[in-house]
Amino acid sequence: MKNIKKAVLPVAGFGTRFLPATKAIPKEMLPIIDKPLVQYAVEEALNIGIEEIIFITSPTKYSIKKHFDKSQILEELLISSGKQEYVKKLNPDIFKSIKFHYVIQEEQNGLGHAISLAKHLIEDEPFAILLPDDLFFSEDSCLNQLKRVYIKTNSSVIAVNEIDEDNIHKYGVIQPGFIEKNLIEVKGIVEKPIANEAPSNIAVCGRYILNSSIFNYLDEVNPDKSGEIQLTDAIKLMLEKEKVIACIYQGEKFDCGSKLGFVEATLAISLRDNDIGHEIKNLIKKL
Repeated sequence: MKNIKKAVLPVAGFGTRFLPATKAIPKEMLPIIDKPLVQYAVEEALNIGIEEIIFITSPTKYSIKKHFDKSQILEELLISSGKQEYVKKLNPDIFKSIKFHYVIQEEQNGLGHAISLAKHLIEDEPFAILLPDDLFFSEDSCLNQLKRVYIKTNSSVIAVNEIDEDNIHKYGVIQPGFIEKNLIEVKGIVEKPIANEAPSNIAVCGRYILNSSIFNYLDEVNPDKSGEIQLTDAIKLMLEKEKVIACIYQGEKFDCGSKLGFVEATLAISLRDNDIGHEIKNLIKKL
């Protein structure tokens, strides 16, 4: 069995729900306290042994690359000012051996199209996909939960969770088959169905480990009504020939692609922060 060494992070979206903030700052670079959203996803990937991060980005999002590049001038300034502790924050140990790739998505043609642009870098290896909008918190990370399932089954694995009926239209939703504990055999998958036509209330959340055969199915997918290539449609084709497992994520999840989810995540992390957690609790009591 091949190791999972590469991860794809699609970050080319415009972040329209956060305008005007995202006019100049990529949504993925908006901070949750003192760390940009995209860094949480990168750290989650590195902590399961990922060695290469592939960003699918847009021509205007140069700040993401700048964030992960080494800043010699800033480091020297911090050291000369006696602020060595901030140097470690700038360059955590887990960043030292990682290789970053940046692939430009010229037009926003859907998640499936974005993933297909990484084909030449993935080659024939299994790989992870992390959508930075989804922020996960658990001692056992979401991606690590998927990795264990992949190692056990050698099948593509997607993270899922149960959602309210009011939110079904926002997500890809699976048709569940055999269920064993927190694992579900996927029998079908539908992109953003209306509630009364959804096959279940079990939605895909932003973590995947897929076999490289997904690129063959992406090549076969036709654009949807919006002209986009959807990853869910490729997974649907995959199901005709391969097994796909859904893993019910155990832990907290925040949809930081929405304003409410972003605020919820900020509050949750603030309350965990050793420096300001107590003050945040007192502040909430005053509101």
